Amino acid sequence: MAAQPKETLQKMLDLLGFDVTVEENHMEDGVLLDVKTDDSGRLIGRQGQTLADLQYITNRLLFQQDTSAPKIMVDVSGYRAQARDALVKKAKEAAEKVRRWGDVVELEPLSAFDRRIIHQALKDDPTVETHSVEVEGTDKKAILLRPRHS
Repeated sequence: MAAQPKETLQKMLDLLGFDVTVEENHMEDGVLLDVKTDDSGRLIGRQGQTLADLQYITNRLLFQQDTSAPKIMVDVSGYRAQARDALVKKAKEAAEKVRRWGDVVELEPLSAFDRRIIHQALKDDPTVETHSVEVEGTDKKAILLRPRHS
């Protein structure tokens, strides 16, 4: 049985008592399910944690139905798009510091999803390289930006 991302998420949120509309958008790297609701704060959670959990559960359910199901991304009221823009801006500001002062800049610990956004944002920058590094005493990783040596 083919996975039905939009219907799966809609039903799960209905069962949890949320009044939502789910829009499905096909993108080059998968499917984006954008949830429209007046109760977006509860679905996003602190620093997007509830949203990340919702995306994980939805992907697990779809994979159970169909192991070839495409990966889906869940967004609530454009939260991920705004967060992505803020991360890209932060990455570019950090890269500018590296260029200006020649110093190594360390960003705060980030999720794998957020680190990927930063690596992608700077991958074509000829002057700066990015590396994920373990943060001592935690299971988190931060990103180091340093001058790229040619």
